[in-house]
Amino acid sequence: MNPIRSLPRLACLAALIATPVTLAAAEPIRVAIRPEAEGQAFPHFWESMFGSGRAILALRESYRDDIRLMKKAADFKYVRFHAIFHDEVGLYNEGDAGTPFYNPKEPDRPFYNFSYIDQIYDGLLANGVRPFVELSFMPRKLSSAPKIDFGFWYKPNHMPPKDYAKWDAMITAFTRHLVDRYGIEEVAQWYFEVWNEPNIGFWGGKPYQKTYFELYDHTARAIKAVNARLRVGGPSTAQAAWAGDFVAHVVRENIPADFVSSHVYANDTVENVFNTKGMAPVPRDKMVCTAVRKVRDEVSRSARPTLPVIFSEYNASYANEPNVTDDVYMAAWLATTVRQCDGLTEGMSYWSFSDVFEEGGVVKTPFYGGFGAIAAGNIPKPAYNAFALLHKLGDTRLASDSDSTLVTRRADGTLVVALWNYAPPDATGPKYAPPAPPGPPLHFVLELPAAREGAKVALSRVDADHGNVVSAFDSMGRPPFPTREQAAALRGMARLPAPESMTVRRGRLELDVPTHGLAVLEIPPAAAH
Repeated sequence: MNPIRSLPRLACLAALIATPVTLAAAEPIRVAIRPEAEGQAFPHFWESMFGSGRAILALRESYRDDIRLMKKAADFKYVRFHAIFHDEVGLYNEGDAGTPFYNPKEPDRPFYNFSYIDQIYDGLLANGVRPFVELSFMPRKLSSAPKIDFGFWYKPNHMPPKDYAKWDAMITAFTRHLVDRYGIEEVAQWYFEVWNEPNIGFWGGKPYQKTYFELYDHTARAIKAVNARLRVGGPSTAQAAWAGDFVAHVVRENIPADFVSSHVYANDTVENVFNTKGMAPVPRDKMVCTAVRKVRDEVSRSARPTLPVIFSEYNASYANEPNVTDDVYMAAWLATTVRQCDGLTEGMSYWSFSDVFEEGGVVKTPFYGGFGAIAAGNIPKPAYNAFALLHKLGDTRLASDSDSTLVTRRADGTLVVALWNYAPPDATGPKYAPPAPPGPPLHFVLELPAAREGAKVALSRVDADHGNVVSAFDSMGRPPFPTREQAAALRGMARLPAPESMTVRRGRLELDVPTHGLAVLEIPPAAAH
């Protein structure tokens, strides 16, 4: 999940196949478009929510600037972040003689300060997004081991509580305060997720699963005791783990659970995700949705088969790989991930929308392979532009024979077709490397037999030459700290150009899509019939 999420698994980076250098022409990909086909519902699950850095960052104007910018590309509804209970947010304290709440007759009595929590959540709601509340980490004065921290730069305490009665009281006070402040009609639309990745060291209880389930049970019961309409779930695991075990546990113990959540990254290994040796590697373009299907299948086979499945973190890499998460590679990777994951999950949260992010320390340069779709300085990356293009897709999906296409229809009859040319990343590792020579373009032939001759169609692209700020950054010499003028220039160069115009000829549209490229065509009803 994060620069050092990989502490337990840095050695697990999968080897990637180099991009082919041959430019030999491939066979055309023919896509038959049937505008009147019935189709199936196609909710925009991939953009329903985004992750971000820890809670306190939400008070920064740069963070809120990036939320507003991301809302322009993807009309997302939820934001998830870590550490709402970190001491820097200030919720929990006890035994502090310097406060007006102190009572010498009860020197260890807890008290709660909601000042920053209110500002954090007020800011999200004011910008049109709701919290997907990750309940973490442990307030130090509530921790059973206050001097033991997880390895992030901001030093979260990840140990179990010293007293579950005090944990329960804190969860109750926190939840009740939210309902009092925002009203049950609002907070019933939020999600409450218990902890983060307890299976790979973000939870200090031992053994991991048994002690996490104890934490979950206390938390879920406390939340539901405030109001049964509130939604709570877990286990928020890395590597698509524990889904079946979690459902079996909550059923057996009669514990509330409204959804199952997990995480996966495209460079997770088959050994970690599928707990098997000797299994063939799953390529980076297929790993995320293969893992999503695993969790969906485990839930479907369980005693609660209709529980919603939410992947509250996903991305193409959990490491800092500039030629992956900063690069135009993300355009085709996102598109093929959307195609494969359709129908398997109620929501997915790209980690993350912004590089206002400090798990590995203060950001040292705007393009370092960070998780964000927006680089430091409010600079959109190619991933941001890919989200903007995929947002154009309709809410009905039509059949297509090609695994490099999505054919959709909007409510007004406009056809929106996404085409892409996936290839592995140019290079791997934490350092930037120049891109490899491009592979051959894919030639697409869209067949629209009833289309009006000469009709105009809008074409938008993300590829090496469109919506790719990295090339502009390269041309500047990759300055580690761009001047204000350079940052402004990069923001301008990151913008998508205006859509091109294509013309229907003899019932066809033909175009080439270069390596890693994504193209989206908008075909108005009058042009398709």
